[in-house]
Amino acid sequence: MAGQEHEEVADPAAVKRHPALFRAIRQRKNPKLRRSDITVTDDAAVKRAVKAASLGNAMEWFDFGIYSYLAVTIGRVFFPSGNPTFELLSSFATFAVAFLVRPLGGMFFGPMGDRLGRKKVLALTMILMAIGTFAIGLIPSHATIGLWAPVLLVFFRLVQGFSTGGEYGGASTFIAEYAPDKRRGFFGSFLEFGTLAGYVGAAGLVTALTAVLGSDTMESWGWRIPFLVAGPLGLVGLYLRLRLDETPAFQKLEAGNVHASDAADAVESTTAGDLGKIFRQYWPSLILCVALVGAYNITDYMLLSYMPTYLTNELHYGETHGLLILLAVMAALMLVISQVGKLSDRFGRKPLLMAGMLGFFFLSLPAFLLIKQGSVPAIVIGMAMLGLSLVCLLGTMSAALPALFPTEVRYGSLSVGYNFSASLFGGTTPFVITGLISLTGNNLMPAYYAMAAALVGVIAVACMKETARKPLAGSPPSVETDAEAAELVHAQTPDPKF
Repeated sequence: MAGQEHEEVADPAAVKRHPALFRAIRQRKNPKLRRSDITVTDDAAVKRAVKAASLGNAMEWFDFGIYSYLAVTIGRVFFPSGNPTFELLSSFATFAVAFLVRPLGGMFFGPMGDRLGRKKVLALTMILMAIGTFAIGLIPSHATIGLWAPVLLVFFRLVQGFSTGGEYGGASTFIAEYAPDKRRGFFGSFLEFGTLAGYVGAAGLVTALTAVLGSDTMESWGWRIPFLVAGPLGLVGLYLRLRLDETPAFQKLEAGNVHASDAADAVESTTAGDLGKIFRQYWPSLILCVALVGAYNITDYMLLSYMPTYLTNELHYGETHGLLILLAVMAALMLVISQVGKLSDRFGRKPLLMAGMLGFFFLSLPAFLLIKQGSVPAIVIGMAMLGLSLVCLLGTMSAALPALFPTEVRYGSLSVGYNFSASLFGGTTPFVITGLISLTGNNLMPAYYAMAAALVGVIAVACMKETARKPLAGSPPSVETDAEAAELVHAQTPDPKF
C-alpha cells in the first residue's frame, strides 16, 4: 500500500514525446516474469501444509472451546458466590483476559515469524497452548486453595492467550503461501474447517461427559477431563507441524528472488522487529483488517461460543440440549465450508464476505425472535439463518486477510491486526452480551450487537480490494502446473509501439 501514492507522476506530454524511454522505465520497474520466478506448487506438499495448519488450528480452538462450553461450571468452581450471574460474568471475564494479551502475543510471534520463518513459530505456539490448557485441568478448586485458584486460572489463561496471538496469523499465512493463486480460497477454508472441528470436538466431549457423569460430578471433577485431553492432542499437532517445510513464498523471500522492490525496505525493518514501521507503513491495511476481523469475531463468538450459555441462562434450556443443537449447526457448516471457499475463488472474496455481513445485518433479529420461541424447530431454523451468514465469512476470511499484506510483513502485520481486533471485540463478546442483557433486561441484545458489528463489516468489505485468483502481494505467481507457468510467461506481450 505504501509507495503506491507516488506512481503515475510523469508529465503526459513528456510521455507522448518519448514513448520508448518511458516504456523502458516501466519495464525496469516491473520486470517481466521469468519461468524461474513462478512457483509451481506440489499438490502433496500443499495438502500436508493445509492438514498441519488446520489440525493445529483445530487443537487451538478445541482448547478455547472447552472453556466456553464449561463457563457455567468454571464459574461455580473458581468463583463461588451464590449469585449465578456474578459467577458467569467472572468466568467470561477470565475468558476475555486471554484475549487482552493476544495483541502482545501477535506483536511477539508475528515479527518472529517474518524473521525466522512460519514453521518454527507455529510449532512454538502449539507447545504453549497445550501447556496452558493442560495446566488448567490440574488447578485445585476455590474450595481447596481459596483465592489462589482463580489467580492460577487467570495466569494459565494468559499463557493460552499469548500463544494464540501467533496462531491465526501464522496458520492463515502458511496456507495462503502454500496454495496456488486460483485455489487459495478453497485451501484457506480448511483452516476454518479446523476451527469448527475444534469447537465440535469440544462441544461433543463436554456434552458426552455431562450426559454420562451428570452436573454434580462434572462440577466435582469431570470438568477437568477435556482440559487434560489437550496435552496429548497438542503433541500430535506439534508433530505434524515439525514435519513440514517452510512455505515457498518465504523461501523465495529469503533467497532474494522476489522482484517486489516496493517492499525491500520493509524486509530489513521487519526482521529487526520494527513494529513501528508496520504501523507507519501499513496502517490503512491494518485498519481494514481490524474492522473485518472485529465484525467477523463478534458474530463468530456470539454463535459458536456464547449461544449454549444463552440457551441455558436466558431460555432455561438444559446445558446438554443447547449444545446438541449447536453441534448439529456446526456439523452442517463443516459440510459446506469448503464449497464456500470454492465459490470465493470463482466469484471473488468481496461478494461472499458481503453476503455474510448483510446476512447478519438483516437476519439476526428474525433469527433471535425465532430462537426465543423455544421450540426445537424454531431454534434450529434461527441458528441455521445465523450459521449460513457465518459460513460465508468462515469460508472466505482466511484467504482474504493474508492478501492484505505483502509477504515480508504478512505474519507480523496480520498477527497484530487480527489479535488487536480479536482482543477488543472477539473474546469480550460473551461478557458484553451477558452484561447488556443484565443491564437492559432485553434478551434480544445479542441480535442488536451482531447487527452493529455487521454494519461495520459491510463498510470494511466495500473498502477492500478484490484479491481472488491474484498473486499475493510481494510474492511471484503461484500455479498448479508447469503448463500454467509457461502460459503466464508466454502471455506477457511487449507494450505496443504507438
